[in-house]
Amino acid sequence: MDTSALKKSALIIATLNSFITPFMGSSINIALPAIEKEFHVDAVLLSWIATAYLLAVVVFLVPFGRLADIYGRKKIFTSGVILFTLSSIFCAASFSTNMLLFFRILQGIGNAMVFATGMAILVSVYPPRERGKVLGINVAAVYIGLSAGPFLGGIMTQYFTWRSVFLITVPVCIFILLLIFWRLKGEWADAQGEKFDLIGSFIYAVSIIGIIFGISLLPAIKSLWVILAGVIGFFAFVKWELKVQYPVFEVKLFKTNRVFAFSNLAALINYSATFAVTFLLSLYLQYIKALSPQIAGLVLVVQPFVMAIFSPYAGRLSDRIEPRIVATVGMILTTIGLSLLIFLKPRTPLGYIIGCFILLGFGFALFSSPNTNAIMSSVEKRFFGIASASVGTMRSLGMMISMGIATVLFSIFIGRIQITPEHYPLLMKSIMVAFIIFTLLCFGGIFSSIVRGKLREDKGEARRFGKGFYEVIKSIL
Repeated sequence: MDTSALKKSALIIATLNSFITPFMGSSINIALPAIEKEFHVDAVLLSWIATAYLLAVVVFLVPFGRLADIYGRKKIFTSGVILFTLSSIFCAASFSTNMLLFFRILQGIGNAMVFATGMAILVSVYPPRERGKVLGINVAAVYIGLSAGPFLGGIMTQYFTWRSVFLITVPVCIFILLLIFWRLKGEWADAQGEKFDLIGSFIYAVSIIGIIFGISLLPAIKSLWVILAGVIGFFAFVKWELKVQYPVFEVKLFKTNRVFAFSNLAALINYSATFAVTFLLSLYLQYIKALSPQIAGLVLVVQPFVMAIFSPYAGRLSDRIEPRIVATVGMILTTIGLSLLIFLKPRTPLGYIIGCFILLGFGFALFSSPNTNAIMSSVEKRFFGIASASVGTMRSLGMMISMGIATVLFSIFIGRIQITPEHYPLLMKSIMVAFIIFTLLCFGGIFSSIVRGKLREDKGEARRFGKGFYEVIKSIL
């Protein structure tokens, strides 16, 4: 296969997969009230249906990123798609909350294998001058999946039950597998022959599980001890990685590579401040506004739809203007959008909510693909798998933190009970406090984005941040 055909095949496969995984996540958010009614679960356990999947992704992303660099990115990617497909079938067949949670964890492991490798395959076959463009297309696919999820998920939940949300992904995954075996020739393993750090992987997994599980136990006193144990374990992981010959994660990149370090931090903060927005507003629209799943999905589709439109443009813009400048403008717009959602009331017009979604979608688009471009272009080729895993880890860990904040607020204000009309004022209070926290987080992320440093030498259009900022605004207008 010639280089052009290989590049197109890699882009199609990565783009399809980038569509299907967020589609699943956003569909589940809209289906949660239906799952609650069938299994009679409380608000905290309901949030774990989303959180358990994310926890599995966070725990396994880094190890699979490293395994992909050693044994082949295509092998890990293919195995991940297979596992995701099978676990989706079993999620649909679940007859209890525990069974659904178990297969959601397996789904998360499959997605970790895919997240850790899909982007690495793309940057392996595309040269630096084209990366912003293809990563923008890839990010757009993510947002199209997020857009289609609430709409199609709402329709399917309303007319075919929540189980159909899992089954609809199966044919797409099978098609992805056929494309891999038929069109994606070759393999990429730039760290072939190096050893896998099993001890480091174990310490990392236990530490992350401890921190996230501890957060879920808040506000109980014992949660602080579990979180502390997880934090101590994480520091032990860092210390181990700095001394081992072949670390599972190249921690030194955070010490020696300013762009890599602060771009990852900006991604972590952005996702921590934004992921639970869909979860919270799905509950708000269906419980407080009494909208059907289908109508609620139509409202929620606005934000990712705007993302999908502008992400390819933002990616191309980051090939021309320093990614940190484009991403920082996006972070500023996102902060403004989050701050406006603090003022949600039961009688808030839908037009106000849709306006906030448009602003958030535009901010996300300007941030995501330029920030990803900065991370992937800041490392050498043999670290592509680690960098891809890093992008996925920051995204998934941020999602975990975001859902963790929502879970803690539900525990404090609502408790382990079903959400009924008499508890709607407490739900509104939880949502308001959540958006205050998210706004403050995103405001702090602006500074992380600004100070990350240059990815490349300026070529006249963005020698100073102020001039680059002006270029971004001018390009948008």
